[in-house]
Amino acid sequence: MMAVLGFVAVLALVTGLIHLYLWKRLVRDTTTPGRWRRVGAITAVMLAVLVPVTLAGTQAGLYWLAWPGYLWLALMFYLLVVLVVLEVPMLVARLVLRRRVVAAEPTTAAPEPVLVGAAGPTDPPAAGAVAAPDHDPSRRLLLARGAAIFAGLTATGITGYGVRTALGPPQLDRVQIPLAKLPRSMDGLRIATVSDIHLGPLRGRAHTERIVAAINRLDADIVAVVGDLVDGSVAELGSAAAPLRDLRSRYGSFFVTGNHEYYSGVEEWVQEVDRLGLRVMQNRRQEIQARGGVLDLAGVNDLSGVGTGLAAGPDFAAALGDRDPSRPVVLLAHQPVAAKEAARYGVDLQLSGHTHGGQMVPFNLAVRLEQPVVSGLGEVDGTKVYVTNGAGFWGPPVRVGAEPQISLVELRSA
Repeated sequence: MMAVLGFVAVLALVTGLIHLYLWKRLVRDTTTPGRWRRVGAITAVMLAVLVPVTLAGTQAGLYWLAWPGYLWLALMFYLLVVLVVLEVPMLVARLVLRRRVVAAEPTTAAPEPVLVGAAGPTDPPAAGAVAAPDHDPSRRLLLARGAAIFAGLTATGITGYGVRTALGPPQLDRVQIPLAKLPRSMDGLRIATVSDIHLGPLRGRAHTERIVAAINRLDADIVAVVGDLVDGSVAELGSAAAPLRDLRSRYGSFFVTGNHEYYSGVEEWVQEVDRLGLRVMQNRRQEIQARGGVLDLAGVNDLSGVGTGLAAGPDFAAALGDRDPSRPVVLLAHQPVAAKEAARYGVDLQLSGHTHGGQMVPFNLAVRLEQPVVSGLGEVDGTKVYVTNGAGFWGPPVRVGAEPQISLVELRSA
């Protein structure tokens, strides 16, 4: 809970600064002093407060805040992106307008000298004289309003598309991954992989049922749920997770914790998931005997478990140490960055989630700063890492450039 509150505090500061920028570009630059500017300022303050209130409120069970708060968070993000992109062309346009105004000013002759002590009042300006230029504020206002309208329409369109994508059915990603140690008899072993289901304020039992039905249609040998199943307690979301008991596979269904389990009561969820028939791989491994061959399937706790006092963090030695190195090993680990440690134990393939594929472009660029693989198949220090986009979403019900996903990983003998 302290981690969540700390995140909310940081988010409140960041969103406050963002709303200050949005007020400048969308309100102050597009209005003249008066009632509408005051209304815009009040609206900006209310929307700035809405974001942290939504995050804190949904944690306290005020789920009615989720839709308005998270939708505004997405719209705010894309307004920021579009307006920042427009800064350079807007600057160029303002400079061009200023030059045109200056170029259009008439040249005036130098004033005649005035004799000291000359009698009589100062002569009034000649008829038709031009006052000092103000660089045409009406044109600047028109330019600012045009940019604001463009940003608003673009951000709204992107957000609407993202909502439709996020709430749509997960797409199937089929990937074949060769493993040098995989026995030929096990060639074609299939692992249905899903992560980041994120049951919570905006997704419930129907979401789980749709995912389970999609996985069962794959007729997989193994099902792997690699973390971030829930955003809430067992009391709140136990019934929403219940359809997981209907998962079907030849050699079992397996689960590892994600960081959000540690925000949601990890010990209760470990017991609940186990009760639903999934084997929770808490720093352990299991032999998968199939088609006359053997594969080691291992799992580690999420990195968020370190120092929480709720459960142990990842223990790679417990999960991977003292095993037969001639066997192939597939590791389930929520975060792709775990591969840096897994590679030291000779892991052949790691299956992960966590990144959501970036969820909202261009946020995927920021994810690359933390995780070595954002989406799809990559490699870390000789260990192959496959990252599925996740079947749900966190925060805004928006996905842009990263569709919700269920993955069918087919292992091939090299």
